[in-house]
Parts: sequence; structure tokens; C-alpha cells
Amino acid sequence: MKSLASRTDVDALRRRLLTVRADSVRRWGQMSAHQMVCHLRDAFLMGTPGVPVSDVAHAANRTIVKWIALYAPARWPRGIRTRPEIDQVLGGGTAPAQFADDVATLMALLEIVAANPQFFDGRAHPIFGPLSRSAWLRWGYLHVDHHLRQFGT
Repeated sequence: MKSLASRTDVDALRRRLLTVRADSVRRWGQMSAHQMVCHLRDAFLMGTPGVPVSDVAHAANRTIVKWIALYAPARWPRGIRTRPEIDQVLGGGTAPAQFADDVATLMALLEIVAANPQFFDGRAHPIFGPLSRSAWLRWGYLHVDHHLRQFGT
């Protein structure tokens, strides 16, 4: 299973990120490519105390939905709403600034997440509840992959 625990998988995501341009056209959803880059950054940081987000984890999300999202052999569906605090369309999260700088920040953050065993320590996912480090790294890969596919890469 692909994960940010794999150097090969991280490198593949980085190569794909470098193909996204500020004017890349989305295949679905409402975010621009630049908003997507900022959303991914914020989504990683929600796994830290610095970016708190509202919690909607309940029994079904912590068990069935989490297992399907992280381990079922299917791509994530389009149109799943994110938490409002990191929803670029609703005005949440980090505002886009300079595209190249925001991409560079996301690329650096991918490296930190992959390399730092304490990055997600003690943090629960706002939808799936408590996650192991390996589950966080699986989620991180799938989340980035989902949004890169949104922009055709």
C-alpha cells in the first residue's frame, strides 16, 4: 500500500506536485490549483497543535469509514467535504500567496511529515479519530494523491 512511509511514494508525489501550475484546470470540485496546494499544507498541519480543526469523529467514522478510506482498494470519491477550518472555498485555511513559494512549502512539509516520527504524535484525525503513525502516513499519501488527480496529475 502506498504511503508517505515509502521514499519511493514520497518522491512520486513530489514529481507530480511539480507538474501542477497555478493555472492547472480542475477536473472536479471548486478549488483552484493554488488553493489545493494550500489546502494540502493545512491538512498536514491539522495533525499538529498549531492548526486545530473541529472534530466530527464518531463510531462509524472511527471504524468502518476509516477502514474503507485507508485500506479499501478504491479511490476516494469526489465531493467529500473537508473541515471548515481548512476549506479554501469557504475561506478557511492559509490564503494563497506566491504559487511557487506555497508549492515549496508543501514539498518541504511532505519531507518533514515523512521523516519525523513525532510529527503526528498524540493527534487525532478530525474525521477518523486516533490514528497510528502508519495510518497517518497512509492518509497523507491518499489525500495528496486524491487532490493531484483532481488536477489531472
